[in-house]
Amino acid sequence: MLTYLAATVRFSLAASLAIACFGADSVSWNRTSAAAYLDGRADWWMTWPNAARDHGTFCISCHTAAPYALSRLSLRAALQENGPSAPERKLLDNVTKRVRMWADVEPFYKDGKSGPTKSAESRGTESVLNALILATYDAREGKLSDDAKTAFQNMWALQEKTGAWTWLDFHNKPWEAGDSQYYGAALAALAVGKAPESYRSGENVELLKGYLQRGFGSQSPVNRMVVVWASAMVPGLLTPEQQRSTIEEVLGLQQADGGWSLTSLAGTWKRRDETPLETKSDGYATGLVALVLQQPGISSGRKQLKPALAWLIENQSKTEGRWLAYSMNKNRDLSSDVGRFMSDAATAYAVLALTQGK
Repeated sequence: MLTYLAATVRFSLAASLAIACFGADSVSWNRTSAAAYLDGRADWWMTWPNAARDHGTFCISCHTAAPYALSRLSLRAALQENGPSAPERKLLDNVTKRVRMWADVEPFYKDGKSGPTKSAESRGTESVLNALILATYDAREGKLSDDAKTAFQNMWALQEKTGAWTWLDFHNKPWEAGDSQYYGAALAALAVGKAPESYRSGENVELLKGYLQRGFGSQSPVNRMVVVWASAMVPGLLTPEQQRSTIEEVLGLQQADGGWSLTSLAGTWKRRDETPLETKSDGYATGLVALVLQQPGISSGRKQLKPALAWLIENQSKTEGRWLAYSMNKNRDLSSDVGRFMSDAATAYAVLALTQGK
């Protein structure tokens, strides 16, 4: 055991030193296999019968489809791709189809089948995810497409007077639980931040800022880190003190191997099957924190960033290209399709962290 730990420490130190000298992009991690994993999982999700919805569309999930859309674009230059991969194109076509048919498509989940308020929750959630995905793809052009503008119109139309959106709650951490309405509003702020500057002001944006500021102190670290991410793009979203205190708190939760565990960032929670939560470092928590620490204007945590990036490089699967993360809701078989949901998000955020600024 001591020999194993010593070897791990030596590897992490070597990776950290390489990153310090040459940067994360110069250290070995397999972009091709990461892209293959992400494409393969997106393709599976889009053809999985449980994800199918009306008008020949599919659900945009918080664990697989949405993270895929946020991250896959970042691999394009490294892989010398001329345009979206086939699964990317299919996902974008799906989103734009539902945006254009907004008045005609059914909610992802309906009240009669999935429980009271699920129709409204589905519409609120989808409106934010659609705007975020299309804004992400339009960001490099510096202007919004007509479809992205429509997606924002749909999103703002469903904003509540509180400044938030009705959000899916299936008692599933970290994205569909009781505190996930705040997470959804943080994603809306990200969408605003990725849009051109002219979209970052107005009554709707001020309502959103007010909601996020009022609830900030009571949220779990993982939710607050998404807001810190958005605050790097949306002026006035957080105060410097709110940014600093959150980052300091999260840095205090960094594990000895350089990574973070979602369990430590998500607040008090129990799995439905009463099995113990996984406390090992995982790709989702580590990728998210490492991504946020690299945002413009975020000056704290640079020392802790290097071992975090080293952890990500060290822990990519050599055979599958993915990073592992673990369900907070059940002890799942990580080789099963459902058991891979958290790894889908982990791989996306690891890629985002490792390609940040590239």
